[in-house]
This record gives sequence, C-alpha cells and structure tokens, in this order.
Amino acid sequence: MDEQVLRELADERLRALAGPDAELREDQWQAIRALVLDRRRALVVQRTGWGKSAVYFVATALLRELGEGPTVIVSPLLALMRNQVEAAAAAGVHAASINSANQQEWADIEEQVASGEVDVLLVSPERLNNPDFRDTVLPQLTAETGLLVVDEAHCISDWGHDFRPDYRRLRTLLAELPDGVPVLATTATANDRVVQDVSEQLGVGGEAAPEETLVLRGSLDRESLRLGVLQLPTAQARLAWLAEHLDELPGSGIVYALTVAAAEEVTAFLRDRGFQVAAYTGRTEAEERRQAEADLLGNRVKALVATSALGMGFDKPDLGFVVHLGAPSSPISYYQQIGRAGRGVRRAEVLLLPGPEDRDIWSYFASLAFPPERTVRAVLAALESRGTLSTAALEPHVELGRNRLEMVLKVLDVDGAVRRVKGGWEATGEPWHYDGQRYERIAAEREAEQAAMLQYQDTDDCRLEFLRKRLDDPEAAPCGRCDNCTGSGYSAQVDEQAVQQARDRLDRPGVELAPRKMWPSGMSELGVEVSGRLSADELTEPGRAVGRLTDIGRGNRLRDLLGPAAADQPLPEDLFQACVQVLAAWDWSQRPVGVVAIGSRTRPVLVRSIAERIAAVGRLPLLGEVVPDPHAAPPRPSNSAQRVAALWNRLRVPEELSARLPEVGGPVLLVDDLSDTGWTSAVVGRSLRRAGAPAVLPFALATTG
Repeated sequence: MDEQVLRELADERLRALAGPDAELREDQWQAIRALVLDRRRALVVQRTGWGKSAVYFVATALLRELGEGPTVIVSPLLALMRNQVEAAAAAGVHAASINSANQQEWADIEEQVASGEVDVLLVSPERLNNPDFRDTVLPQLTAETGLLVVDEAHCISDWGHDFRPDYRRLRTLLAELPDGVPVLATTATANDRVVQDVSEQLGVGGEAAPEETLVLRGSLDRESLRLGVLQLPTAQARLAWLAEHLDELPGSGIVYALTVAAAEEVTAFLRDRGFQVAAYTGRTEAEERRQAEADLLGNRVKALVATSALGMGFDKPDLGFVVHLGAPSSPISYYQQIGRAGRGVRRAEVLLLPGPEDRDIWSYFASLAFPPERTVRAVLAALESRGTLSTAALEPHVELGRNRLEMVLKVLDVDGAVRRVKGGWEATGEPWHYDGQRYERIAAEREAEQAAMLQYQDTDDCRLEFLRKRLDDPEAAPCGRCDNCTGSGYSAQVDEQAVQQARDRLDRPGVELAPRKMWPSGMSELGVEVSGRLSADELTEPGRAVGRLTDIGRGNRLRDLLGPAAADQPLPEDLFQACVQVLAAWDWSQRPVGVVAIGSRTRPVLVRSIAERIAAVGRLPLLGEVVPDPHAAPPRPSNSAQRVAALWNRLRVPEELSARLPEVGGPVLLVDDLSDTGWTSAVVGRSLRRAGAPAVLPFALATTG
C-alpha cells in the first residue's frame, strides 16, 4: 500500500475512533507506519492520555484491510479490557476479551476468532500459560496473528513498579511468532532501566537486530495537573481534611488508599458524611467493580475510594482529581496513578496526604518479595519427588503462603524449571539458577524508590519535574503549576470538630473474625489426620477483634503495642476501654460464661492482662490458659498447612482446663493478642469444643486481616 494512501486511511480510522477533529500525532503515525508498512517491532513510551491505544486500533484496522489476521493484545486488568473493547467498536473494530470474568463466553469467542469474526482479541497475561489455552488455542492464534500488542509493558520488568511473572511468558510467544509479524509494546511509566529491560525481554532493540526496532519516547509533562502535598499530623486530620474539601475538588475523581481496610474505612466515613462514594479494591466483587466504574464514568459518584486495584487502564478523560491518603512506595507508581486525572480537562487536582504509617505498609509489601534460594529449591524438590501437584497440594511441603508460592511457580515456569499442566505443576528436570544478585539489586532499587518518595514529599522544587526526572524524561522542567512552583495550594488547616468526627469514626472498635471452616489440603503429609470441612462440633463462632493493624486510625496504636520491637506490657487503659466497647456491642446469641487465654511466648504479660481484665469487668471466671509447649518450634509465617501442623504440635489444653469445660454450660471467650490467619483460634477452639465447651467465641486485640 502506498504510504500516502495509508496515511489517509489512518486519519480516517482515527476520526472514527476519536471524533471528526482528531489528528494523528507525528509519533503516532511513525508507530503505525512502522507496524503496517515495515512490519517492525516498536516500543512506545508516552504519557497517559497521549493516545497509545489509538496506535494499535488504527494499525489493526489497516492490517485487517490488508488481509492480515487478528490483533492479540495482552492486557493486565479487566477495567482496561472493558474500556478497550468499547473503544475498538467506535473505530469499527470488533474486539473481544478472554479473562477471568467471562469464562462462560470463552468457547464462543474462540470460535469467533477461528472464523475470522474477531479483529482484536484481548487476553490477560495469566491466560497465556493456562494449559488448555496454551496448548490448543495459542498455537493457532500465534500462527495467524497479524499484530501482537503488549499493553502496560512495564509489567514485564523486574524493575517495573508492577512486575507480573505471567507477563514474562511473552518471551515464548514472541519466539514462536512467524517472521514479519509486527509487535507493539506500550507503557506510560518506564524509566531508562525499565525500557532497557523490557526491550531485552521482548526482543525489541536487542543486540541481535537493533535495526528492526523503533523506540518512540515522548515528554511526560501533563499540562492539566496541579500537584500538591499536604502534611497533616494524624490520620484523623487527613480524613477530616478530605471530608471538608471533597466538594471543592473539580468533577469526580479517585481517592487512593494503601490497603483494603483503609479504603473500606474511608468509604464508610465519607458515606456517613453524606458523600456518594464507592470502594474499589481487590476484595470487591467483579459485578460491584463494573458498577463502580460505570458510576464514576457517569459522574453518579463523587469518587471511587480505591487501592492499586484501580491502577492501569481506567479511562475517564474528565477525571477531575486524584487524592492519595498515604503515599505509594515509588514515584513511578505514583505518576502512573495520578495519570488517571486530567486527560480531557484543562485542570485537575492531584494531592498527596502522606502519613507516618506509610513506611510500615511499604515494609510489609517488601517482605513479600522473591524468597531465598533454600525456599525455592524446596519447591523444586517437592515437585521432583512427588510428580504433578496442585498449588494447594504443594503447600504442605514448602514454607510459603499461597500468593508467594504462586509467584515462585510462575517465575520457575518462565525460567523453564517447572511447567503448568492439567492438575497443577510438574518439574521439567531442566537446570535452574537462582539469581541472588539480581534479586538483591531489585530489593536495593525498591529501597531507593521509597527514599525518593520521601524526597518528593519534602522537596521545595517542582513536584512534576521531580517525578519526570525519576522517569528519566530528558525534557523534565519546572511545570509552573504545582504548589511549589506557584507558592500556593490548599490550606492544611482542619476544623477541630471535623477532626473529632473522624476520630470518632476511626476509633470505633470492632472487626469481625470469620471462623475457619475448611482444613488445608495435604495435612496427612504433615502427620495431622484432618481433612475437608471442620465438623459442626469443632467450629468456633464468628469472633471479634478491636481493630486491624492496617487501620488508618487505631492501627498505629495497635502496631505500637504489637510490633516486633514492642515491649511486653499490661493492656493499656485506652485499649481496655476499646475491648469493653467491642464486647458490649457483640450481638452473640448467648453471653459467654467463662474466659480462656491463649498463652504467648512473646507477650505473656499482655495476653494474661487482657484475659484477666475482661474476666473481671464481665464478672466471669478465668477458666485457664492454653499453654504453648516450650519445646515445640513456634509456627512460621508461611502457609496454612505448615501453620496448622506447627500449632497442632505446640498448643495443648491442660487437663485441669479440660476438666472444667463440660461444666461451664455456655460459650467460652477465647482471648488472644493477635489474630493473623485465624488458624490459632481454629485449632485451639477445636480442642476446647472436643473437651466439652458448647461454643467458642474468639476475641483478639488486633487482626492483620
């Protein structure tokens, strides 16, 4: 096709997609030309809202007119997929997606792809290694693909702020593409290190064929954004400030929180104050997420209160503000999230309200990094000795929780040491090298990013320039719009009455503890003969905790008391009063008739004082204490099977306590300092039930849930 004709067709397709006045940017045209005419590989690093999706939708339309096969877009989030399917339809491109939310449609979609009815197929990176999809659908799709697009390509990189092991499966897909199939990788958040890493992994700009590559990297300035930081003394003050100023913020927007618990708390508080808001977290059901997205797009809510689950791909051009209650751990991640705002408006407010608890949250997530070599070798050894195992069946043999074990298996899969098959995972027998130096460098980079995020909060220089420099933008310059550039911004003054309202809401004690109902798989492998559901005469009742360690209000107080460096001490008076409030509000069907404590090696004084004071204020007998075996190893923070096995051998109900239980005639209150996984109360509760307690009500000072 003649280049001039191609350009005219590209402009026509763009106008169908974006409106009659739309014109291709020069870099957009360069990318389209490289993909359609030259069949090259391209990496496009451009700011959010620049029009990266227009490149691959226009290129798809042109390639389809030339008789090429469908475009395959690897896309990380459902919100992104939904937005892109709708956008493709506007350009006359039939798009479909295969993801976890539409399993009932997979077979029909795969038939439509095979018959040529689908122009664009969006797939999640996880699907690339699903055994059925990988072995039956992917080979034909690979052979017929007209264009491969890797969206949010920073996810490929270990150095990226949102690394996902499944994305690395793309290396295999790229190696199997027929010659001449163009490839486009796009991202808005990649510094030099990430660009290099992504390029190497995609084969884009590699040493073998640098002439095949086109790298288009533009300015990361966002002229609509007005950045600011407000330093407020407490979580209560930050929440009060938000409630006082939310109506002043333009249009509708996003309020980001660092944890699920914080997002839910903020949502509840703002609703109490009369605001139309909705929570959007990893715990939100799929249908609720879709409704929340639709409500924000339709301006039926003032804000979504979200975790990073609402990160990439949510497309609302008139989003008027992004407020962070708590700072992300990386300037790059922060830039990516604030990039949701101001794409189609002249002014959008971007505000960061950091808190001292942010560092504790960063540390927790950092603790979930790639585990040490000994642990990873144990995973390989278990598969080599036992054959194919599901993730659940593998758990009893390794000291890893479910999410970290899944991550390790995916990395080992990409590295060729294991393979996902029907029924689980199997070892390939291929040699595998633990790249400890790389993991140490990544950990050091994460620490440097956290330090940079603290510098961002304290800098007197231009805030947007600071972020652009962290992304290695060569055009970074003072924006002239942020609070530092203008010397003005929102006041940090907060009405004391509003602070008190926030304090009352955040200090409201009480979190339900859901009982464990199923034993972990494979317990017999660890010498514990339990399986399936806990029987009715073993279950505990739903319990209560005073608060979560992650709460934005009481969480700081609880972490001070229960942190690893905290001294063992009697229960402070303020937290005792909170215990009394929780117990008074507990809607139990029958009041407890006695108290049992779970003995602690690390905080025996604290646990004993909780149990004694509750027994005294409730005029209940202190029936006794479940004492840990001093010779048994404490449970490690690994997975459920390992934890249950450790608790099983460590905790015993003393004979004198067992003798009293059949006589109590009612529920017993089971007291602990911290409920982490719920297995301690499940194992001890089972023992108490079997010893004669008619019901067990778990109670803890704090929960990590």
